[in-house]
Amino acid sequence: MTFMTAARTSTPADRPPMGLRERKKLKTRQAIRSATFALVEEQGYDATTIEQIADRAEVSPSTVFRYFPTKEDIVLTDEYDEIMLEELRSRPADEPWMDSLRHVMRRALALGMSEETEMTRLRARLGAEVPAVRSRMMESMSATGLLIRQAIAARTGLDPDSLEVRVFAMSLMGGLMEVSLYWAENGCEGELSDLMDQAMDVLEHGLPTVNP
Repeated sequence: MTFMTAARTSTPADRPPMGLRERKKLKTRQAIRSATFALVEEQGYDATTIEQIADRAEVSPSTVFRYFPTKEDIVLTDEYDEIMLEELRSRPADEPWMDSLRHVMRRALALGMSEETEMTRLRARLGAEVPAVRSRMMESMSATGLLIRQAIAARTGLDPDSLEVRVFAMSLMGGLMEVSLYWAENGCEGELSDLMDQAMDVLEHGLPTVNP
């Protein structure tokens, strides 16, 4: 999800602990991601190279590419999609669908903003200012949208490949992307969670009939 930041080294209490191999892989991913954001802060996105990232993270360039196919993926990829989707699936079956979505999105934003606030802001700025990052963000929406479709199907029994489910899932993803861009374009002012609630209101109720 485009709001999210780098994942923690720990796992939630209700998830099984990671094995040694999994922890090492996560630490490598974090090191690469942290090196990238630090270099971008220092010298800008375009000036930052894979070689510099590898050197700062103390890995080889081939290792960087093994974990992240492109530089844009380093900025955009996080570890939260599956965690949030698991939480979505665990919500009460009789809970209204939009209430479940709001709960999960609030939790996701709270995690990101509490752990890596500045990284979240920088990621949003890069999405708004760097065409390559924004383009990759749009490409990655399809993969996350598919996960959302599967979660919808599990909850509702609807066909995940039906037009209605596809339209809803991608409307959600597009709305969240626009929230991120809007927040960045306005200097990352205000509460991101409030903007997310506005977006969810539009998805649930449609456009307002008059200007607020």
